[in-house]
Amino acid sequence: MASEHPRANLPTLSLHVPEPKFRPGDAVDFAAVGIPPAGEARRPDTAAHPGDFTDLAYTLVRVLDDDGHAVGPWNPRLSPDMLRKMLRNMALLRAFDERMFRAQRQGKTSFYMKALGEEAVAVAATHALDPDDMCFPSYRQQGILITRGYPLVEMMNQIYSNRGDKLQGKQLPIMYSARDHGFFSISGNLTTQYPQAVGWAMASAAKGDTRIAATWCGEGSTAEGDFHSACTFAAVYRAPVILNIVNNQWAISSFSGFAGAESTTFAARAVGYGIAGLRVDGNDALAVYAATLWAAERARTNQGPTLIEHFTYRAEGHSTSDDPTQYRSAGEPNAWPLGDPVRRLKDHLIGLREWDEDRHAAQDKELADLVKAEQKEAEKNGILGHGLHQPLDTLFDGVFEEMPWHLKEQRAQMLAEETASGRPWDRK
Repeated sequence: MASEHPRANLPTLSLHVPEPKFRPGDAVDFAAVGIPPAGEARRPDTAAHPGDFTDLAYTLVRVLDDDGHAVGPWNPRLSPDMLRKMLRNMALLRAFDERMFRAQRQGKTSFYMKALGEEAVAVAATHALDPDDMCFPSYRQQGILITRGYPLVEMMNQIYSNRGDKLQGKQLPIMYSARDHGFFSISGNLTTQYPQAVGWAMASAAKGDTRIAATWCGEGSTAEGDFHSACTFAAVYRAPVILNIVNNQWAISSFSGFAGAESTTFAARAVGYGIAGLRVDGNDALAVYAATLWAAERARTNQGPTLIEHFTYRAEGHSTSDDPTQYRSAGEPNAWPLGDPVRRLKDHLIGLREWDEDRHAAQDKELADLVKAEQKEAEKNGILGHGLHQPLDTLFDGVFEEMPWHLKEQRAQMLAEETASGRPWDRK
């Protein structure tokens, strides 16, 4: 007679598979999302030890209340001129996104990604950084370039991969690179920019420089090994870097639970590494500005890195290749409890009597006209699909500082085959 298994009285093991609360067709109720009152979170001294304010990784730093008033210790008390500048850059980003989204739908480019609902994350943070600080973005931080005054035509040239594209058509649309504006090349490989940012920050400190680094990734990317390697180096060497996590609730088509959101906050990852952690209302431009300024001061005074989770919502699809109606409720964007970042900053300025609806409408029209004019200028250099815009022999340029012999041979073979085919690449 076979002996009974020693654990026969225990239930079998099972796995937990995260499941979003709302699927297509479901009614949306975000009542379970904990939103603490604005102004409630304390603001520690920038020299405080990370272990003294771990609670800030689990709450939400907020400045703008439901009536549009700036309250609490994190209020950066910005001038009306600075507030209007931030609002303008956020509105310009939105106008640029809308125009380029339509250009993709018209077949002028292959791909685009909008930052709708997340404008404060990039724009407000950039205003809080120094112009020569180095930014290592993910692919939804085009607001950094817009805030730093990078020409819209140059951004469009890159999107169209046309004759004016400084990257010679070698990058996927929207993966910009602008060293002269402190904007590191965007990579389609998720979170490679995290260890790059930490390494750059360590080099800045080793050279005795005063510039710091800032980097961004989505919440899903925190599951990548590069994220954790970067956090280890940043913690051990107290690198002068700001590590931003944009928690917009959704990766390409999977919700944040697959990256660990059901267990704890993303800011809590900082606690395990012994670095400063903040969880911020990402739709509150003043909170994003204040948190970034605080983290920048810590970095510049050798207090080490800060990890900031920006709690926000991706109002559009992941990209023009994505259809969010296939995996989430259509009611989610309008039901998101933290509202729209542009509207919230606009309402704050109106409450200060430094802005009004008519001026806002006029600005929206002005920016839409500006983007349209810049688009016409960029399209003089061509659009995607209208032939090869870059000389074919530049295909191998930029891989190495000095081209090795084997690439020279491959380039010569390619050009010889092109000539022999009698069908040269269309370069019009």
